[in-house]
Amino acid sequence: MTLRQFHQASWNEPILLELSNPGERGIVPPQIEQDLAAQDGLGDLPAALRRSEAPRLPELSQPQLLRHYLRLSQETLGNDVNIHLGLGTCTMKYSPKVNEEFVRSPKVADLHPLQDEETVQGMLEVFFRLEQMLREISGMDRFTFQPAGGSQGVYANARMMRAYHAARGEDHRDEIVTTIFSHPCDGAGPATVGYKVVTVYAGDKGYPEPDAIRKAVSERTAGLMITNPEDTGLFNPHIDEIVEIIHEAGGLCHYDQANANGILGITRARDVGFDLCQFNLHKTFSSPHCSMGMPVGACGVTSELERFLPVPTVEFDGTRYRLDYERPQSVGKIRAFHGVPATVVRSFAWVMSLGAEGLREVAEAAVLNNNYLASRLAGVRGLAVSFADTNPAHRLEQIRYSLAQLQEETGVGTLDVARRTSDFGVASYFPSHEPWIVPEPMTLEPSDSYSRADLDQYSEIIAEISREAYEEPQTVLDSPQRSTVHRMDQAPHDDPERWALTWRAYLRKQGGSAASEATALEAQTSGP
Repeated sequence: MTLRQFHQASWNEPILLELSNPGERGIVPPQIEQDLAAQDGLGDLPAALRRSEAPRLPELSQPQLLRHYLRLSQETLGNDVNIHLGLGTCTMKYSPKVNEEFVRSPKVADLHPLQDEETVQGMLEVFFRLEQMLREISGMDRFTFQPAGGSQGVYANARMMRAYHAARGEDHRDEIVTTIFSHPCDGAGPATVGYKVVTVYAGDKGYPEPDAIRKAVSERTAGLMITNPEDTGLFNPHIDEIVEIIHEAGGLCHYDQANANGILGITRARDVGFDLCQFNLHKTFSSPHCSMGMPVGACGVTSELERFLPVPTVEFDGTRYRLDYERPQSVGKIRAFHGVPATVVRSFAWVMSLGAEGLREVAEAAVLNNNYLASRLAGVRGLAVSFADTNPAHRLEQIRYSLAQLQEETGVGTLDVARRTSDFGVASYFPSHEPWIVPEPMTLEPSDSYSRADLDQYSEIIAEISREAYEEPQTVLDSPQRSTVHRMDQAPHDDPERWALTWRAYLRKQGGSAASEATALEAQTSGP
């Protein structure tokens, strides 16, 4: 296969406020708004809620605005423009565009979270029906879609664990057991709730052994939070025994199913004995991540834990749907309103289009793709599959590879290789969560979306970068050369004193002429 030539657009595009030119307009407000402004037609709006001056909005024409956003779009390597299988543990897959039509419909986009229930029966039905589907997929009894992503879903389940033990008078249970290759949120979520986290490391075969779990539990154990398959792609064959160990100690078991893409329709959380689980609708169920703006962590629980679910839940009496806030033992709100309905709609449409057989086919295709890619990468110099020497078992939906040999023999490490991939028109891959238990890690997850040709092309890119590392290492070390931004200075990333969370804060921290520019621009954009 001949690797295609690629060079990404690089516009060094200013932000909109920097492009602003006083007096230019992209839209003329309707006459009614002008009349209200002229007549102070704000009605009974309290003075404290009125602006003392016009908002400092950028002033641009429509062509300028269009150029700005199109240029930015040319500087991205998103899932719709390249092979994006390198974000292991995050399941980047194709999201059908027909589902975008659904969520852009005024029937979805124009809804308000405080509308009367009678006016949103259709949306509540979608919530209710998707819940029934996830109940079947997981074996759980109830779900909530309120959490804003997987990490918040783990946090919600940790809250429910705490409420469960408190209701039983067992507040002394203040420890959560997790494993080193589970997603870090399985420790961070419980820690945020106030639990002490006990982390169990992997054995020789790449996953925690039952004896290690047994040593970690005590009368203080509140529960287990584990990913399976873990981030290595290895499915723990002892998972039922591990769950039993936690239950015998009086704890609950949470199944982090962010990595569920390889087990849909094949295994179910409840069948193994788990009490709680969580899916990421923006991963497994094919709704876009949207730069983390649209995630949903769907949390499932058994009937014993149902009373602790966040409010509101969606109920159906056979005639109408309603939101139930009257739940005295609920852990309360996890986020504002009801979650992200648009993501629920996308996922509902995706499941409806596939059906039960299609969901299982998703898992089978994901596992097939992963092992095919592994076979293509098997001959790449300097690359190895983690734990392959002690565990020859097939991985499921992803693999955490190691480039330790490549780094030792050439000086080229995984971060160098990841940067170099963008020179070939694909998004750089995710090495690993911290800490790097697998040295020089590279985590690839070729989900069900990718074709054999895609996998062939990606493997050729990795093979070519390996060749460069051995024959012309400086090419890789100096990369990227053909991307939007060439190799960045890492120092500001590691210096909190240089961090700025807004554009104006950034300009202020630059000092000198940049600060003067910010002051001048604020004056320029502060008029009516």
